[in-house]
Amino acid sequence: MTASRSPSKPRPGDRVAVLSPSSGLPGILPLPYELGLRRLRDDFGLEPVEYPATRRMGATARERAADIHAAFADPTIKAVISSIGGDDQITVLPHLDRELLRAHPKPFFGYSDNTNLLVFLDNLGIVGYHGGSVMVEFGRPGAMHPRTADSLRAALFTHDAYELAPAKETGSVNSPWEDPHTFDDEPGMLPADDWTWHNAGRVVQGASWGGNLEILSWLLMADREIRPAAAYEGRVLFLETSEDMPRADEVYWILRSMGERGMLHRFPALLMGRAKNWSFDQPLEAGEGERYRERQREAVLRALHEYAPETMAVLDVDLGHTDPQLVIPYGGQVRVDGVARRVVVTY
Repeated sequence: MTASRSPSKPRPGDRVAVLSPSSGLPGILPLPYELGLRRLRDDFGLEPVEYPATRRMGATARERAADIHAAFADPTIKAVISSIGGDDQITVLPHLDRELLRAHPKPFFGYSDNTNLLVFLDNLGIVGYHGGSVMVEFGRPGAMHPRTADSLRAALFTHDAYELAPAKETGSVNSPWEDPHTFDDEPGMLPADDWTWHNAGRVVQGASWGGNLEILSWLLMADREIRPAAAYEGRVLFLETSEDMPRADEVYWILRSMGERGMLHRFPALLMGRAKNWSFDQPLEAGEGERYRERQREAVLRALHEYAPETMAVLDVDLGHTDPQLVIPYGGQVRVDGVARRVVVTY
């Protein structure tokens, strides 16, 4: 594998592509999407550029791949930002031109189903950015969360070191995007528990790898873009779960499979995202939501105990499907200092 390189970053005034490599939800839920575009322009000073499939539900995998190619190949486009996630981006990967993307590296921002493209770019040696979708983070009702905005600004415009810190508040409850009144006020927040440290007696630094756990499990099942286990030696693993809210047993089973594959113990450190614990399908009350998170923490620690007993872990990190959201460089350097209880990423 080619050594990872961080692509050049945009500057205020630059054009950035807004793509839907997964779902074309901007076409049927325009309110958060238009709000996100407006904030990209007004708050970040960037000019979003849309592509044929950006607002089209049901675009084929080949059509979405064509948008990716066009955005990366255009020299006037300085970054690529996903509109939102989905559930079938794995079908886009076979249509991607590796040489085109390798020849035109761009910062790509996305998470959830966009884990597929982040893994693909990582295998080309291109650093990506796990976080920052237009409809969710940029299009947050009321206002962007200041912690999210600060992390996104640093990831978009700098190559600097950036210290991650535990949020003081957190939220998982959403309101319907079809309702204009949803966007009148910020989402409700609750006090956030501090991060939980495990095996925190040393310092680990390495290039990151991971993303959404469910998507990684699909890539593992399809044996697509997953390299031999030894290739992950020394990397910092980061994982998170989605609004599908997998049961603790399912989280354990996926991690167990990674362990049986010989992967899990290769990672000397793990950052585990604060689990989203509410959805329209599973509207858990606050107490139930906390129990859901606790069961997930127990599942993660069980898998580490069985397959990676030396791995250091930080649980409930504010990454992935959580609010606020901290951007994690994908393939970039992450320093996990268990002695000082600090996590620093390099954008």
